[in-house]
Amino acid sequence: VQLQASGGGLVQAGGSLRLSCAASGGSFSSYAMGWFRQAPGKEREFVGAVSWNGGSTFYSMSVKGRFTISRDNVKNTVYLQMNSLKPEDTAVYYCAAAAGSDYSYTNEYKYWGQGTLVTVSS
Repeated sequence: VQLQASGGGLVQAGGSLRLSCAASGGSFSSYAMGWFRQAPGKEREFVGAVSWNGGSTFYSMSVKGRFTISRDNVKNTVYLQMNSLKPEDTAVYYCAAAAGSDYSYTNEYKYWGQGTLVTVSS
């Protein structure tokens, strides 16, 4: 499965962005999908995940209530809607396809996209 993330950019604090992650070359609908982020000098951290059918979503405490993950299995795309953005949300955001079920851990993911940069100015 190849994953291509897009939608990053520069936004002011309090603003919104929607990231997309398009999948190709595999059975997208059979994978749970996750979003991670990595700020400069920091480890990659879990943002959220969505089950294979979109029926369940999971979020880190730092984004819960502000970010929403959804997926479209017809378009083979997963989305990350980010609202009320804060400067501390600045990072490269990665999408990934999960092979395991402990979605908050990077080693549960089999395929990774290339990342898209989100910069939130204060």
